[in-house]
Amino acid sequence: MMPRWLRTLLSTRTGLFGVAVVALIVLTALVSLLWTPFDPMISDVRGRWAAPSWPHLLGTDGTGRDILSLLMAGARTTVFVAVGSAVVATVVGIALAALGALTARWLRETVAVLVDILIAFPVLLIAMMISAVWGGSLWVVVFAVGIGFGVSMARVTRPELRRVQQSDFVVAGRAAGLSTGQNLLRHLLPNIAPVFIVQLSWSMAVAVLAEAGLSYLGFGATLTEASWGTLLADLQRYIGVHPLTVVWPGLAITVTVLGLNLLGDALREATDPTLSRDADRLHEPVVIA
Repeated sequence: MMPRWLRTLLSTRTGLFGVAVVALIVLTALVSLLWTPFDPMISDVRGRWAAPSWPHLLGTDGTGRDILSLLMAGARTTVFVAVGSAVVATVVGIALAALGALTARWLRETVAVLVDILIAFPVLLIAMMISAVWGGSLWVVVFAVGIGFGVSMARVTRPELRRVQQSDFVVAGRAAGLSTGQNLLRHLLPNIAPVFIVQLSWSMAVAVLAEAGLSYLGFGATLTEASWGTLLADLQRYIGVHPLTVVWPGLAITVTVLGLNLLGDALREATDPTLSRDADRLHEPVVIA
């Protein structure tokens, strides 16, 4: 039996589009681990700048590499950065939100000030600063974006935790002997999940953009790692001569970010019971006296 939230998610166009895009990217990344039409790292100078045709369905770049193979291999990088950043952001966000909502007053205020300070630093700037010290790599992007958006999620979810903490079922849980951590896992986190899901999907979308931007600037993926941002940087110099080649990596980034954003909005509508009640009220018959 399909869960209700999943039926609601798939019944909307935005949710269906988001699920389809994310599933396609993940499937492409998994397939690229086992097979790509050509080796994405091998150049063929005699076949450079080939137009889209068989066997190069999307053409080749200036060194003769197959663009479709590069996009498929770049999907692995995109999935790795998006999932890795989401994991880091979840850990950081929940930890800071819990410390800022469920602890003593002096610690709550200290965490709130710390979050306000950290949120003032742009994520890309943090990643570039770390890259300048430790060198550019995908791990730098994952931790920089994860920490940056973990702070943002903490700022948004902290008031929600404070609100839910005053609910009767949380008070009853404390009276029943549940510890703060047990109450957090059983009652608080499930009730702030809709807000957290939207923030998490947004962080994954921006992680894709951040990875592409940092790789474009040379602070992200290395030369031995396929990346949509690196491919875009290589091809944009020849946009006046071969404009079609630039379209493919740019389109991949755009569609992926759009899919993640729409999926987050659809998940919020599907999992937030208050939105469901509001939607039901819109369809209730109204009697006008």
